[in-house]
Amino acid sequence: MKTPLLLDGVEVSNRIKADLAKRVTALNEKGITPSLATILVGEDPSSATYVRMKGNACHKLGMESKKIEMPTETTTEELLATIQQLNEDHTVHGILLQHPVPEQIDERAAFDAIAIEKDVDGVTTLGFAQNAFNFAQYPSCTPAAIMAILDHYDLPIEGKHAVVVGRSPILGKPVSMMLLNRNATVTICHSRTSELEAHVKQADIVVAAVGRPEFIKGEWIKPGAVVLDAGYNKGNVGDCDYDGCAANASAITPVPGGVGPVTISMLLKHTVDAAERLNP
Repeated sequence: MKTPLLLDGVEVSNRIKADLAKRVTALNEKGITPSLATILVGEDPSSATYVRMKGNACHKLGMESKKIEMPTETTTEELLATIQQLNEDHTVHGILLQHPVPEQIDERAAFDAIAIEKDVDGVTTLGFAQNAFNFAQYPSCTPAAIMAILDHYDLPIEGKHAVVVGRSPILGKPVSMMLLNRNATVTICHSRTSELEAHVKQADIVVAAVGRPEFIKGEWIKPGAVVLDAGYNKGNVGDCDYDGCAANASAITPVPGGVGPVTISMLLKHTVDAAERLNP
């Protein structure tokens, strides 16, 4: 049995961050510190951990992480007011609203309140549309990470059949558009797709983004397919049965250590991009 190419997200991430370090230094020499504002509403421990990880990643590169914590009972109007203040703050280059927010908040309204030039996480409706039309400056970070991994390992996209399992507005849908814009033929599936196995078996590229542990089975993978697992579930497992899928795949991302590290690096890259664009 041939061992598949391990698509090492840590390697890809380190390469991206090495380039970013030079760009941050150049901005610092102009008196500019790239700054990412993260908004955390409520006390969800997982969200707090994610925000802390993103803040640490910023600091390691010499970037500023501005953390805004708001109470669980925050209203939509209060959150919108905070976002507007950050939109108007010239020292802030990127804004990230940590998902999920408490149920009383209109999350879509909050996402869409973020100024497009600071939407470094690719969550606005306008950003989604720009991505579909292939001119988004800041596509959603996990889809951008998936494309960065494919490019890093020089894996062909054009002419390939990609099957994306998942349809979320910040993962499944945007990565489908990005693959389509790179001349792949794309099939979008989800947990309720009938005969899902038959669809996946046709894929040259499989993107697992359904949010269910080990949902994609090894026998579904066509021999030689490339598997990108964007899932992360309890127990450090992805959306694919790793061992089963690896038995058939030509290349595969591990979980953890695959798409995740690159997602954070893309968030940092978009923030640096924004700092450069806002300070030409």
